[in-house]
Amino acid sequence: MVNRKLHFAPAVLLLFVSTLAFSQAASPSRADSVRLIELNRYWAEVARTVREGDFEGYAASYHPDAVCVFTTGKNKRSSPISEQLAQWKSGFVDTKAGKVKNNVAFRFSQRVGDATSAHETGIFFFTSVDANGKVLSSGAVHFEGLLVKQKGVWLSLMEYQKTRATEQEWEALKP
Repeated sequence: MVNRKLHFAPAVLLLFVSTLAFSQAASPSRADSVRLIELNRYWAEVARTVREGDFEGYAASYHPDAVCVFTTGKNKRSSPISEQLAQWKSGFVDTKAGKVKNNVAFRFSQRVGDATSAHETGIFFFTSVDANGKVLSSGAVHFEGLLVKQKGVWLSLMEYQKTRATEQEWEALKP
């Protein structure tokens, strides 16, 4: 009788540990939840800076050594964020002056990270409309972002704009 209990107890313990591990893997940990809340705020702030033409705020969302990678067009390239910001600045100036209305929204398919690092995969949808209501640019792009948290602030280290996304792919990633 004693032998059966000894053989049965490890099986019950194994089942309990497996169930516990599965339930923890299926739901985000408190640390994951905090990170996702912080990153949602980060992306909302990025969207605000684009919408309001806040160039300084937008530039502050990047680490000084950040890199942008583009493979959406024929000219595949990467460049330091300083060069990219210089190219994008006029769009922010025009937005702030009311010449254009720009907007960006983000949806995610995968969010991996810990308390101080994150790799975000998803799609962003950007629109630019001139003062007369003419659409200058509109489209969805698959992207990846690599971020670090330094002194309590999330900063982008890498932005990788991969390929154009379809409307169906965008819609599949409900917020």
